[in-house]
Amino acid sequence: MDRAIIHLNVTDFAVAVERIRDSSLRQVPLIVATGEAGKGRTLVFDMSEEAYQEGVRKGMQLNLARKYCNRAKVITPCPALYRRAMAALVKRVAYYTPLVEQGEEDGHLFLDVTGTHRLFGPAPDVAWRLRKQLLDELGLDPVWSLASNKLVSKVASRVVRPFGEYIVSVGEEDTFLAPLPLSMLPGVTAEEIRLLEDFNVRRIGQLAELSRKQLLVVSRTRNGVLHDASRGRDITAVLPGITKDDQITEEHVFEEDTARYGEVQAVLTQLVHGIARVLRQRRLLGQRVGICLVYGDGKKTSRQVSRKGGSDSDFILRRMALTALDRAWGRRIRIRSCVLICDRLLPRTQQQTLFVMQSEREQQEEKIMSAMDMVRSRFGAGRLYLGTSS
Repeated sequence: MDRAIIHLNVTDFAVAVERIRDSSLRQVPLIVATGEAGKGRTLVFDMSEEAYQEGVRKGMQLNLARKYCNRAKVITPCPALYRRAMAALVKRVAYYTPLVEQGEEDGHLFLDVTGTHRLFGPAPDVAWRLRKQLLDELGLDPVWSLASNKLVSKVASRVVRPFGEYIVSVGEEDTFLAPLPLSMLPGVTAEEIRLLEDFNVRRIGQLAELSRKQLLVVSRTRNGVLHDASRGRDITAVLPGITKDDQITEEHVFEEDTARYGEVQAVLTQLVHGIARVLRQRRLLGQRVGICLVYGDGKKTSRQVSRKGGSDSDFILRRMALTALDRAWGRRIRIRSCVLICDRLLPRTQQQTLFVMQSEREQQEEKIMSAMDMVRSRFGAGRLYLGTSS
């Protein structure tokens, strides 16, 4: 049976929720900004369509955003409110299918309605009904798209935002994607786009004409991913659950944009301590560590490192984080902030192993971490850190 995947996207979710709470905000361009305003490090968290059209982007410094849209009203975000709105959204959507995948509080939802037509009718009817229901009951008007997989449905919703709907029929995925720019394809990095443009490849259809072997020039590890994505192939399942519960995130905003590797390395070490402490408290192991660098021009670079079996060790997680940093490092632009994400979490087993599987080095590191945890529990979490090499 062909899959039917609906993607719902409440455009500028934070702004939409704020305007429901205060209808007067609908009369002016709106910027939701967070950060240390006194230090000039306030960043744009979300913005209305009016502000977007005037050049404001997420992650942009507020001082710059004001220059692009000086008539915008600026408010601080309310995460608790966005979580409640997201929960209300999911509650209504879950009536039609148990297979609902959501982001954190960003208004994005994937629904797998394959095989539900006998209960609720054809998939397009479900999408239409959902949009009307969400608008009537919550005041939220989502963009929706329908396709045979998550990748194509996400691209389709990008095509019609901020308002509208789009249906990509089965078998028309490659035709739909072909004329679109590479930047519309989820998962393609800025570096990969730059390399492809050097070869005069600017459209998804041009990328689809390249073989896996030819794509080795762009990436030796992701050539297969690029090959399949450009043809609209995606077998990723819709995974129920809240993404935020499946990851631990730490973020640091630099007081001044920096291009010093040592400074970023030191900050990452502190972020690792925070994540590792949460893992041990929750008796979890993290299998993947990812880093996202946000630059002064608003662009981002993300890289990940995985470890089979996972870990909660500061030493191991830091090595993974620094490896990801090395992979992400390269742009000659100062860095504004960095985000460290640990996901693919596993429960830590209570049972001791019969044979010692750790190396001698890892055993020593575990003893050090136990001692450091004792010091931190007595004198405070910020009293002791791992050293960084200069």
